[in-house]
Amino acid sequence: MGNPICFKLSGGNIHDSSVAIDILSGIDISNSTILADKAYGTNKILDYLQTHDADYVIPPKSNAVNPWLYDRILYKERHLIECFFLKLKQFRRIATRYDKLASSFLAFIYIASIAILLK
Repeated sequence: MGNPICFKLSGGNIHDSSVAIDILSGIDISNSTILADKAYGTNKILDYLQTHDADYVIPPKSNAVNPWLYDRILYKERHLIECFFLKLKQFRRIATRYDKLASSFLAFIYIASIAILLK
């Protein structure tokens, strides 16, 4: 748990939640639980998760018209994802965005991820 399944780069001016469905469409999420923060609590993403038989643990935004219940204890497990990104940013080349090309930057993310998972 907390290990990456796939990576996708997006532009700096694009919010992560706008590419979430693209990422999830390449993964079999049926009968699984998706952990995410409030930013991913959009109707579009939640509808996608429900139509693909996936549970979700996403807290509602403070301005949600119909807030939903979520498992607060299971939501705490999301720290594993954040810890992985912290380990990934320990590689100077990733933290400083040293690579100019997106393809070489993404390739190094994969290499760094493999190195982290092999430890």
